[in-house]
Amino acid sequence: MTVDELDTFGMHRMDDDDIRRTLSSRSVGVLALPTDGAPSMRPLSYWYDGEDALYFVYVLAGESEKRRLTEAADAARFLVYSVETTFNWRSVLLTGTVEAVSDAEREALEERMDPSWRPDLFERAAESRTTAIYRFDIEERAGIKQLELPPELREPSSDGQME
Repeated sequence: MTVDELDTFGMHRMDDDDIRRTLSSRSVGVLALPTDGAPSMRPLSYWYDGEDALYFVYVLAGESEKRRLTEAADAARFLVYSVETTFNWRSVLLTGTVEAVSDAEREALEERMDPSWRPDLFERAAESRTTAIYRFDIEERAGIKQLELPPELREPSSDGQME
């Protein structure tokens, strides 16, 4: 079934404003990077700039497969989702490119970033400068959500309408 066909079951496409609100209200997602075989998927904390980019902090200790795959990737995907109940959830899938942020850009960026979006481990690693910040430039975005019971589970109201 397509997303549009699932509309009758209570699932809907998200518009751009809904996608922005979801990205702004969350701070963790899954980064998928291409490999020769199955994609490499990593849970990551992120900061959303409110427009067209996400930012990730990578801890740079020794050889990093995540860093190597990121720098080799022409494109990547990032999934942000939340599930409150079986009938109350949302999912946003982003496609874009990932690149390291320059030192000059990093300083300006760190002044704007909210430190609550990442685990304390990254804060301590950032103080020792064993981290790098990567920007995910969003090229495509799509979102779906279900925020209500499907029609067959809704109870009719006193006027016969489904609630």
